[in-house]
Amino acid sequence: MKNLLVVFFGVLTTVVFGQGKFDPIANNEVVTFDKVRFTVLSPIMIRMEWDSLGKFEDHASFVVINRNLPLPKYSKKEDRKSIIITTDKLTLKYIKSTGKFTSQNLQIIFNDKNNKTNWKPGTPNKENLLGTIRTLDGCNGGRYWNKDTIVLEEGIISKDGWYLIDDSKNLLFDNSDWPWVLPRQEGSRQDWYFIGYGNDYKTALLNYTKIAGKIPIPPKYAFGYWWSRYWSYTDQELRELVANMNKYDIPLDVLVIDMDWHKTDNLSWVKPIVDEFDQNLGWTGFTWNKNLFPNPENFLTWVKNQNLSITMNLHPASGVAPWEDAYPAFAKAMNFDTTGHKNIPFEIADKKFATNYFNILLHPLEKQGVDFWWLDWQQWPFSKKIQNLSNTWWLNYCHFTDMERNGQQRPMLYHRWGGLGNHRYQIGFSGDTWISWNSLAYQPFFTATASNVGYGYWSHDIGGHTWGRIPVEQQKMQPELTTRWTQFGVFSPILRHHSTKKPSIYKEAWLYPFEYTVAIHDAINLRYALFPYIYTAAREAYETGLSIVRPMYYEYPNMPEAYEYKNQYFFGDDMIVAPVIAPILKDEHTAKVNVWLPAGQWYEWYTGTMLDGGKVYERGFLINEIPVYIKAGAIIPMYPKIKSLRDTVRELVVNVFPGGNFKTKVYEDNGFTNEYTRQDFAFTTISTETNNGNVNLAIFPREGDYSGALNSRSYHIKFTGSLVPEKVIVDDKEYTYSAYDTAKAGNWTYSSDDLTLHVFIPETSVKQKLNVSVNYSAESVSNSALLNGKIGIFNKYKMAGRYLKIEWGFVDSGPLPAIITQTEQTSTRIQYSPKTLIQELKQFDANLIQIPNIVNTMNIKQESKEAFLKYLK
Repeated sequence: MKNLLVVFFGVLTTVVFGQGKFDPIANNEVVTFDKVRFTVLSPIMIRMEWDSLGKFEDHASFVVINRNLPLPKYSKKEDRKSIIITTDKLTLKYIKSTGKFTSQNLQIIFNDKNNKTNWKPGTPNKENLLGTIRTLDGCNGGRYWNKDTIVLEEGIISKDGWYLIDDSKNLLFDNSDWPWVLPRQEGSRQDWYFIGYGNDYKTALLNYTKIAGKIPIPPKYAFGYWWSRYWSYTDQELRELVANMNKYDIPLDVLVIDMDWHKTDNLSWVKPIVDEFDQNLGWTGFTWNKNLFPNPENFLTWVKNQNLSITMNLHPASGVAPWEDAYPAFAKAMNFDTTGHKNIPFEIADKKFATNYFNILLHPLEKQGVDFWWLDWQQWPFSKKIQNLSNTWWLNYCHFTDMERNGQQRPMLYHRWGGLGNHRYQIGFSGDTWISWNSLAYQPFFTATASNVGYGYWSHDIGGHTWGRIPVEQQKMQPELTTRWTQFGVFSPILRHHSTKKPSIYKEAWLYPFEYTVAIHDAINLRYALFPYIYTAAREAYETGLSIVRPMYYEYPNMPEAYEYKNQYFFGDDMIVAPVIAPILKDEHTAKVNVWLPAGQWYEWYTGTMLDGGKVYERGFLINEIPVYIKAGAIIPMYPKIKSLRDTVRELVVNVFPGGNFKTKVYEDNGFTNEYTRQDFAFTTISTETNNGNVNLAIFPREGDYSGALNSRSYHIKFTGSLVPEKVIVDDKEYTYSAYDTAKAGNWTYSSDDLTLHVFIPETSVKQKLNVSVNYSAESVSNSALLNGKIGIFNKYKMAGRYLKIEWGFVDSGPLPAIITQTEQTSTRIQYSPKTLIQELKQFDANLIQIPNIVNTMNIKQESKEAFLKYLK
């Protein structure tokens, strides 16, 4: 977290880039002569231009929009034969009057004794760590339906230690008030950006986002739970769906309505009818289907009253059809001849068309209550008006900047990846993957790798989209697969369930067997609890280019395991997640995960086990457990239980994990406008110091301010994996113990299932420093090792005991042996009397040694004995 703090309060005082603002004129030109220009943009980044006509380009390009960077320290030596440019990191040498860049006249050398790279044009980037790809439509894991391997595009990050952005052919932006696509000038050219970073991958991404624009923060509600399904929902059915979410205590923020919201004009899957643009009829539409939504305005008002945001699906390829409500107005605005009642062709590269597209077709729907658009473009890849203009890329730009220009709310859309520069337009829709364990196994790698191009907000169809050719026996695993996929979704950028229009595919948690319903419910609620941590990471992504989900090798570039263990990743700065990506095997109770933990200590959240790093572990997880590893001592800011991220939350939960001293910052802004790009935001510093087992926590006065900020808040301090204290002191006042179910502000209490100390602090001014001291007895501290792993063992033993009770009931109606029930009730007794914690844990360990022998003497089947004992492994 400390690097983040330097950026937050260092970079902001020098240069602030708005993600949609262009500032393409460089601060300096190192040298311009003949047909060559070099510009040093940073110590590790140099622009190199050769133009056959000697006309250098100062417009923003689709990739590079900012060149006005602080002037870096460099030197240059020039004589009749050559020019040498030297920064702290790089030395460039070019032989004059030799024209186009080649391996014979240009080279860049690293000024680092540990990096022997000598780059010349044509040098292959052999160990590129890849970026992302437009879509995962039809993918089953890392392959397409036809078994072809998915090939990701190159990324900025490479083990070679450098990357060359070739901007020579990328389109440009003009200088109009709504910058528009501008083709390159005639002639031959080279327009290159060399980034040389060695293994400092973080600095590479920071430099890339300095020239290519920042990763914008989505509005707060985007980090909540999205419900989506391709289904012909009616107004009434959606009301019933939301009612069930409330009934089953599942929070919700975004309601997604697929394409059936609009008229579908003879859509048929059996015998598709093709229109004049070779598109199947029915995909494009801008007019409400009033058979499903009799009164759209009332429906959208109801959505807002539920504190929900709404997005609707668009496939605009067929243009504006004559049956659309807006057809007459659109035709008039375009001077379109309506004779013959033909469609008005779609051409988003035409600025007049684009302006009318938004003003006449979409803005009226937005005024009714649509918050943003799901742009489900699957049609021809390139514009018919501008050569090499990607419709995907350009639609992303137009939709995002249209919202940005309106200025009423923070811009957002979700669409597909269009190529470098698309990180500025936020959330990606990864497409229609097969429902399979292979697909789930591929997505952690795919999501983390996309951060190599700054595309940090992929939204996957959680649970998968369609069965594809998956065997029927695997389809029966849908509840388990959906549960594990949802748990991955909690620790991914966006949590959105979605599937195709098949009755056999459903993701409603309450329709699954009980254990899966509970696990999905708990996972989604955990997502909401983690919001302050996630949102702080979103600010970090905006400032540094480090996405929330990022590969292990950003932190450990010299460790081979950081590249080998591709299915695990950092989630923010302080968590490693290794999602369960395979089913629980027959006759097993836990799913197995191999995880590499780097040097240091890591706290396995769901089991309460402190693990030494520098090792690979095989770990097992019940269906309600997620493999999440927290840096020892980390402070994770969280929310209490809430229903919506639009709610005003007056309590901050501060979750302190065992392991030592720590410092973090919690980021806040108003969550819904673009004011965060200026100075409308705040941070709160929280730190801990540990001395002889005692812990001192400090919450410092809030720094900064923003519209709508709370002046005071309450705090719930959680010391996870804690002993039972002798004293808890808050600002010199000793707090009193209260039973867990009666504790309130001014009390402390203890929960035994997760061995957590809770301190409840009443509302306090955010301008005031808070100090919390937790003191433990010497005897408790000396026995602290008893806590290790107990949370997981309690959880597994509880399930094992209940399983054994069922098996025992088949052969004997009497009670189980006393020691088995007594051991299961350990956490219950601790809950009633926390001061007995050490005594109870010692007895629990002693009982566990005896229990296998006792179970083996019981008159039950051998396989039942073995099943019970497997829980305790």
